[in-house]
Amino acid sequence: MSVILVTNDDGINSTGLMPLFNAMKELGDAYIVAPDRERSAVSHSLTMHRPLKVEEIRERVYCINGTPTDCIAIGINKILPERPVLVASGINKGANLGDDITYSGTVSAAIESTMMDIPSFAISLAIERHPKKLPQFFDTASRIAIEIGRYILEKSLPYDTLLNVNVPNIQFSNINGFKLTRQGKRTYDNSVQEILDPNGNQHYWIGGGEPYWEHGHDTDIQAIQESCVSITPIHLDLTNYEALKLLRERWSFNVFKKPASADKPQHD
Repeated sequence: MSVILVTNDDGINSTGLMPLFNAMKELGDAYIVAPDRERSAVSHSLTMHRPLKVEEIRERVYCINGTPTDCIAIGINKILPERPVLVASGINKGANLGDDITYSGTVSAAIESTMMDIPSFAISLAIERHPKKLPQFFDTASRIAIEIGRYILEKSLPYDTLLNVNVPNIQFSNINGFKLTRQGKRTYDNSVQEILDPNGNQHYWIGGGEPYWEHGHDTDIQAIQESCVSITPIHLDLTNYEALKLLRERWSFNVFKKPASADKPQHD
């Protein structure tokens, strides 16, 4: 069977990792290469200032003391017996919607493997901010992951494109369907907190705050609010082509033009 690589940013002990691993086993010869601890919000960081250690937990399950991007780079180049046909990242404990994807290590792992021209998807379960008070339906997300993975293996994906999948935290029978969505806009108000240590010294804690999002029937955020699975194609080319065209039409630079006085002879 073809090799499938499974990773995440929540770490090797995350409750969302094994459901995804078991789901991918139905599609191929699955391996786990994941961070040894939680690496949420590390984005696409790559460890370059220290050596990295690989630990084999058990057969086909490895952890690395690095980032999700490290796991992709080392997993594909040094650990797996052959190049994978698919990379699945998740199941993230919490949604990756809107602007969150720019911070997400889960999405960045899929970005790294997409850069290697390997079909990839990231999948997240939209758990509320206090998950211990609510059930966590990783079984729902794992069933969705099988369908997403099967589609990618059969149909492939457009060039330089990965899928960012978000699943409502509800029973599978309550899912209202799938929606192909665009990335929404979500920001957080008062996300930097001021705190004092026991000596009265001021520090700052980044995180929390109230989320605000733009409304739109075709956004990833709206799909989750409607209890639908959101599937957003993410393209690696970040160029804004409409802006590029507009700037070419409007923008001119004079910095390289010589001043008129530069061509005149100088006299004492």
